[in-house]
Amino acid sequence: MGQDIAASQFTEGDFYEFAERLAKETSLLGAWLADGALDQGEPTIGFELEAWLVKPDMTPAPRVEELLQSLADPLVVPELATFNIEFNGTATPLRGDALSRLANELADTLERSQRAAAKLQTRLATIGILPTVRPEHLTLDSMTPRERYRALNQQVFALRHGRPLKLLVAGRDRLELVWYDVMLEAAATSFQIHLKVKPAEAARVYNASKIVSGPMVAICANSPFLFGHDLWDETRITLFEQSVSVGGAVLQERVNFGFRYVQKSILETFQANVERYPVLLPHLMDDPPERLSHLRLHNGTIWRWNRPLIGFEPDGRPHLRIEHRVVPAGPSLPDAIANAAFYFGMMRNLTRCEEPPESRLMFLHAQKAFYSCAREGLGARIPWLNGKILPVARILEEDLLPRAKQGLSDLGVDPAEIDHWLGIIARRLKLRRTGARWQRTWVERHGPDMEQLTAAYLANQETRRPIHEWNLE
Repeated sequence: MGQDIAASQFTEGDFYEFAERLAKETSLLGAWLADGALDQGEPTIGFELEAWLVKPDMTPAPRVEELLQSLADPLVVPELATFNIEFNGTATPLRGDALSRLANELADTLERSQRAAAKLQTRLATIGILPTVRPEHLTLDSMTPRERYRALNQQVFALRHGRPLKLLVAGRDRLELVWYDVMLEAAATSFQIHLKVKPAEAARVYNASKIVSGPMVAICANSPFLFGHDLWDETRITLFEQSVSVGGAVLQERVNFGFRYVQKSILETFQANVERYPVLLPHLMDDPPERLSHLRLHNGTIWRWNRPLIGFEPDGRPHLRIEHRVVPAGPSLPDAIANAAFYFGMMRNLTRCEEPPESRLMFLHAQKAFYSCAREGLGARIPWLNGKILPVARILEEDLLPRAKQGLSDLGVDPAEIDHWLGIIARRLKLRRTGARWQRTWVERHGPDMEQLTAAYLANQETRRPIHEWNLE
């Protein structure tokens, strides 16, 4: 959930001073964008993959601190709960065999991590929501001992004036709970895709990312079960939104799809951060304003499903990235890289269209499609660019997959790479088998035994085969 901080207790003066610095750094970013000071280099790609650590009985294993100590790897970092972990990819130029290089690095990291986990009598699982997670696992006792997490919990409930969270998910089943901390968020793990963009293209990439969010959720869905209830195809979406709800104005909710497209500049999102979202973590830093430290910390506490990020090149130049956050973790390493390839290709094609796709699809229709696809997966019917309401599977097959192929080709990705990674998407589509559908089919055949479901899921995941090749034994 972002960078750590030194303390979790703040004064009124801290909030005031942080807001002042945030405003100044946002103005500085605006000046940089106007002056062309941000990096204009070729696109680079990366990711963050969140995972679970599980016991032999398939329940969450709170031993991540020991695992991190054993690995001592800067690419492997803690997450909110002591049974969650995050794997990061090294930024890679998007050309040639970039996707396979990303896959090979992740495979190496996962292999080393699995070996270290085995020494703790545990295993790693990449899945949107672990089927065996129970309410008793998601307590403050399971929070990773980092000041950032303690502070987030305190500040979210300060904004809620101490009122508990209310979780309501109506899917195939209905689940309604009252919750007293932010630990529900630990049940939702994702594969966050990063794309570095030129500032002049950032607004169109951001808007296009919103447009494809619904179809991406549909083809990647992997979170149908929570606490034994069969809910949405991608229950993680509504779970995350409700788990850190500040309970005030809708415009101030920290996890959201957004409220409109960017009109002219990606700066609009950072200005909205100042105007719309109260500061959660007023941690004051001694960095010079040019590091944008307060801007980046504040932006890291607003979890838009598509989020612009500011980073820095090795030579110190600032750059812009778009973080596409809608994809769940899993089901397999090949599936994850295929999902990223699909997104990268679509972005290249859609942002080069003579008629911007955001001029062809109302924002409210893109928003509606996102939640429809999260609920219904590949069974959803959504508004599309041609003004019609179509099955999302048809949109994926007939429109977006060809766009992704052309986009990757235009980027200079090797033809064999394109065929391999997008072939995984094509076969998943042909069989209509997402992780969510595989899990539900397993339960239909074997019954609602979440431990055995998780064991069967892990046995398939560890073969490193994509979901369309998994068996249901």
